Amino acid sequence: MTDDIAGRLLDAALNHVAFDGWSETTFRAAVTDAEIDPVVARGLYPRGAVDMAVAFHKRGDDAMITRLRELDDDGLRYRDKVTRAVRTRIEVVKDREAVRRGTTLFALPIYAPDGAKLIWCTADRIWGALGDTARDFNWYTKRATLSGVYSSTVLYWLGDDSPDHHATWEFLDRRIEDVMRIEQTKARMRDNRLLKRVFAGPERVLSSIRAPRSTRENDLPGGWTAPR
Repeated sequence: MTDDIAGRLLDAALNHVAFDGWSETTFRAAVTDAEIDPVVARGLYPRGAVDMAVAFHKRGDDAMITRLRELDDDGLRYRDKVTRAVRTRIEVVKDREAVRRGTTLFALPIYAPDGAKLIWCTADRIWGALGDTARDFNWYTKRATLSGVYSSTVLYWLGDDSPDHHATWEFLDRRIEDVMRIEQTKARMRDNRLLKRVFAGPERVLSSIRAPRSTRENDLPGGWTAPR
């Protein structure tokens, strides 16, 4: 029931975001349109439209996972699966203006940590959907790299007016290619005897780093649980 009310409020808010952004004005209009008790609405979204923007992003993540589960692997290379996942995450959201307004909101210093955490969680869910099993330092590097690819592609997409966003998908392909070049360079460095000795110390330190104990949201980087 609570999820239904929260969903109704979010749907109502989307009718106003294009005009008023993720603002208090939008939040109050959504409460009125959905005919929800303001106290209940505030309980579901304590920070008002800011928390609605967070919920909107997470809704997109959920839609991406649902879509990816419906797709066949089709013998795709791993890099192509990553590309398809990022593209799917962008395509499942039809309200580009809501994304644009959210990008503006989370660019504000006070909400930047929220934005960074959302992007990191999106990257984490993509890797999880692709069956990533890394639990060492690579767990962090994969998500950090994909966060950069995803966020830069979204920014490009927001300004892309090409047919079917063709330019965006070409941009995404280039970013993935850049990542692959970095990985190839790292592999060559590991195979170089001299460089292998130079990086032996740092690698020993990094090898002790482990991924979070679970994939619960508060256990991810940027998460925090109040002490009890």
